[in-house]
Formats: sequence, C-alpha cells, structure tokens
Amino acid sequence: MDNRLGYFFIETPDVEKAKVFYAGLFGWTFEHDTPTYTHVQAAGAEGETAFGLVKGEKKDFSHLFFQVADVDAAAKRVTELGGQAAIPSDAPSGRNVVVCDDQGASFSLWSPPKG
Repeated sequence: MDNRLGYFFIETPDVEKAKVFYAGLFGWTFEHDTPTYTHVQAAGAEGETAFGLVKGEKKDFSHLFFQVADVDAAAKRVTELGGQAAIPSDAPSGRNVVVCDDQGASFSLWSPPKG
C-alpha cells in the first residue's frame, strides 16, 4: 500500500548499547548488523512497519509512540534499563508517558483506552 509509513529508524550514538536497551524493554531481536545499523526483527505481524537502529548524532523532531499493554510497567522497565520516564497520564486517546532511552532518545509509550 502506498502513502503510509513504510520504514523508520531510531538514531542513536551507540547502536550496540541501543540494542541492549530495546531488547530489554521490548524483547526486540536484530538482524543485518553493521557497525552503524541494525534492522529490528519485530513480531512480524501483517502490516507491521519495518524499522531499524542507526548510528547518528542529530536531533529529530519526530516523536514515536510505541503501543504497550501496560504503560506504567513499561515506564518502570525504562528506568530499570537506565532510561528516564515522566509521570504517566491519561487522555481520551489512552494512557501514555514520554520516556527516553539510556542515551537520551525520546519516545512515548501508549496504550489505548480500556473499554
């Protein structure tokens, strides 16, 4: 299908360190490793967007929301892995929290409203 997100990457100063963090948080595995790139081997669900981790230093203004089953538990896991988490909040669109990994890359965790 055209005109939808087809691929993205998360820039990080240290790809190997990022692999450890995201494997610990989301259980991600990786393939096609190079010193500056790794492809995330995600769950493989139909329609899932492909993505990877790439070595980089620039700041990006996009903000990603990763859907999780339990925002509070995932935010706690972020801090256990050396990242930081704001206080989770509720909105009509669900529960969310802004976090950053152990290298300072910011993203959010989100779960849809129960109901």
